[in-house]
Amino acid sequence: MTARDGIAPPRATFGSHVLADLAGIDAALLRDAARLESILTEAAQQAGARVIGAHFHHFGGEHGVTGVVLLAESHITIHTWPEHRFAAVDAFMCGAARAADAVDAIAAALGTQAQVRQQVARGGAPT
Repeated sequence: MTARDGIAPPRATFGSHVLADLAGIDAALLRDAARLESILTEAAQQAGARVIGAHFHHFGGEHGVTGVVLLAESHITIHTWPEHRFAAVDAFMCGAARAADAVDAIAAALGTQAQVRQQVARGGAPT
């Protein structure tokens, strides 16, 4: 492809985006906002990312948690459904930070029994 064809060549990717469906997790852990914040923060650091902030919210009672860890390299998010022993995790990192390593650490810390992942290289669209 050339600019002459009216289509710019793809640029290098900006980073890796990992989406993970994690199942078979202890329901009490999936309601514990403070523990989830600690797990995601530690996972970010293990993956070589720099944490710049975090916000986690428990929806009360037997309900789940939604949370985000803001990174200099992008973000990690989680949303939990304790009644289904399920968590959806999303890690996007650029530079030398390793999104897949962060998700590995999160899955291990949560005691995940089963998981499905997708990994996407972000930013490959033509400019």
